[in-house]
Amino acid sequence: MSAFGEAWRAEFLAAFTFLTRLPLSRARSAIAATSLADNVMLADTVWTFPLVGVVIGAIGGIAYAIASALALPPLSAALIAVASTALVTGALHEDGLADTADGFGGGGTREEKLEIMRDSRSGAFGVLALIFSVGLRSVAIADIALRWHVLAALIAAHALSRGVLPAAMLRLDPARSDGLGAGAGRPKQNQVLIALVLALAVAVLSIGLRAGLSASIAAAIVAIAIAWLAQRQIGGQTGDVLGAIEQGAETAALLAAAAWA
Repeated sequence: MSAFGEAWRAEFLAAFTFLTRLPLSRARSAIAATSLADNVMLADTVWTFPLVGVVIGAIGGIAYAIASALALPPLSAALIAVASTALVTGALHEDGLADTADGFGGGGTREEKLEIMRDSRSGAFGVLALIFSVGLRSVAIADIALRWHVLAALIAAHALSRGVLPAAMLRLDPARSDGLGAGAGRPKQNQVLIALVLALAVAVLSIGLRAGLSASIAAAIVAIAIAWLAQRQIGGQTGDVLGAIEQGAETAALLAAAAWA
C-alpha cells in the first residue's frame, strides 16, 4: 500500500474508532500496525467525520425500518432510531451537550463553568437539554415517517453534524490546556474544507438539492450560534462544546429535512 493510502486508512479508522463504540478490534489492530499510528492526531482525521456520520445515520435508519416493520408507531420507531445512534456512539455527543448546558447555565464565571463541565453528573440544565434534543429529533423523524426517507434524512443529518465539527475546531481556541479540545489538535484548512464539501454532498445526494441545502444551512447556523456562545461563555471550545455543536446541528438538520418531507 502506498504511503498516501496508508495515511488515508489510518486516519479513517482512527476517526471511526473515536466517534463510535462499535467493536472494531481489527480496525484498532490495523491502526496500530501502520507506521503512521504514532503520528495520527484526531485533527488529522477530521476530513473523514462526515463519512463516519453516514455509517451512524445508516444504523439509525435501519433501526427505524425494523421497528416500523414490526408495526410500531412512528414516534416509538423514531425513539428507537435515536437510541440506536446514541448506543453506537456511546452517547458521546449527548454527554457533551448535557455538560455544556450545565456549565453555561449553572456557572457564574468562566472558571466555574469549566469546573461544572468537568463534573460527570447532570444537573437540571443538562437534563432539559437532553430532553429537548431527543424529543425534537424523534418528532422530526416520526414526521418524516417513510422508512427510506427516514434513512436518507438520518444519513444527511449525521454527516452534516459531524461535517461542521472541524470548522469549530479550527476557528475556536481550546478553552483549557488539557482535555479533548486541546489534545485533539487543530485541523488544517484543507481538511476542514474537505469535511464541509463531503457533508454537503452527502446531504444533497441523500435528501435532494433543496432539502439538502436547507438542512446544511440549518446545521451551519446552529453550529455557528453554539460556537459563538462558547466563545462568549468560556473563551473557546472543549470536547463537551464540540458534542453540543454536533447535537445542535443534527437536530437542526433533521427538523429541516422534516419540513421538506
